[in-house]
Amino acid sequence: MLGAFDAVRPPDRQVLDSCIRCGFCLPTCPTFVLWGEEMDSPRGRIHLMSVGLDGEPMTDQMVDHFDACLGCMACVTACPSGVRYDVVLEATRAQVERHARRPVKERLMRAMVFAVAPYPARLTWARRALRASRALGVDRISKRIALPAGLRALESLAPATGGGPVGTVPAVVPARGTRRAMVGMLAGCVQRVFFGHVNGATARVLSAEGCEVVNPPDQSCCGALSLHAGREQEAMAFARRTIDAFDRAGVDAVVVNAAGCGSAMKEYGSLLRDDAAYADRAERFAGRVRDVCEFLDELGPAALRHPIEATVAYQDACHLAHAQGVRSQPRRVLASIPGLTVKEIAEPELCCGSAGIYNIVQPEPASALGERKARNVLDAHPQALVTANPGCALQLASHLRRLGRPLPVIHPVEVLDASLRGAGLPRGQGE
Repeated sequence: MLGAFDAVRPPDRQVLDSCIRCGFCLPTCPTFVLWGEEMDSPRGRIHLMSVGLDGEPMTDQMVDHFDACLGCMACVTACPSGVRYDVVLEATRAQVERHARRPVKERLMRAMVFAVAPYPARLTWARRALRASRALGVDRISKRIALPAGLRALESLAPATGGGPVGTVPAVVPARGTRRAMVGMLAGCVQRVFFGHVNGATARVLSAEGCEVVNPPDQSCCGALSLHAGREQEAMAFARRTIDAFDRAGVDAVVVNAAGCGSAMKEYGSLLRDDAAYADRAERFAGRVRDVCEFLDELGPAALRHPIEATVAYQDACHLAHAQGVRSQPRRVLASIPGLTVKEIAEPELCCGSAGIYNIVQPEPASALGERKARNVLDAHPQALVTANPGCALQLASHLRRLGRPLPVIHPVEVLDASLRGAGLPRGQGE
């Protein structure tokens, strides 16, 4: 052991030493904004990583500060020195998973989430159980009994209805008109089960823009939830399966409509760098991954856009804006729709509190951030909220409902799909 860390991919000392403690990250860090605690800021956590490398053992208090981080990467965008906090955070979280002993309730909650969420078939059964429980009024009863905070958060986040069943998008969707590209589409896990309509819209839009869309039936979870929670070996296994499935499909690009998934898949080269059988393949694969708005922006419009006379607010998903650097592309996709007005919201750099499984394992700060973001959305007076990540959609729809002002929460590709079909603004989640 090197103090708090073992010798397997500990946080990089050079990255830690590149932090000059300037404080530019502080106003963009959600937990520092909430609590004003130095150790709950990026530079504070970098200090803890450094003393861990220097020989300080991993303490419960140290783990609490690491666990409190949302991993939103707003600090990476804000940092004038280019400190790769994302890299050292993922290395640290993997170490925490190996060496920390969390309380029993938290271990059970995490085990339950990872036994279900990455597996669409299991998640489909969980969705059906949720629907049945709500039909029986169990959700109303749960509000009057002392359920664990994580379970209450999970119940409140899940939508009353979900998308279509697993596999609603055909294995191959042909291009309309001249074929311009052959692309693979990640179906996802939460996206596939709760947001099947987004996958359907993605396939229709890509087809209308001249792409043959391949939806490999043997694709698995991409590993994003596992990677961002420090479950490194599990993430590697999911990554290998994903690479195999899309390599067999022989596509030009792999298009992703969930920000967290796209972020993880673009990191496959780093994740599998020590795997002799996959390192080169992972690097090539990562270079072909594109967010759907990023891909559409690169491809350029071909299909006719019909007007949508509406006003929407756009919310940057953290793993799209900060982790992938994809900010202008979704806005340009939306701007291509005649009649559509897109409004920005206040404090755009602050995370909504979703952050993978954060709103389940850290429900109190997640709720504070969710309400803050929801109020900022409402202050823009939109008819709908547009965001590009399923976790953000669930989190914000939940908090808009709690404020008594539900709005449709929709994906950018759904808006474009409605425009191409000559339909009105879609309803999405939330109403």
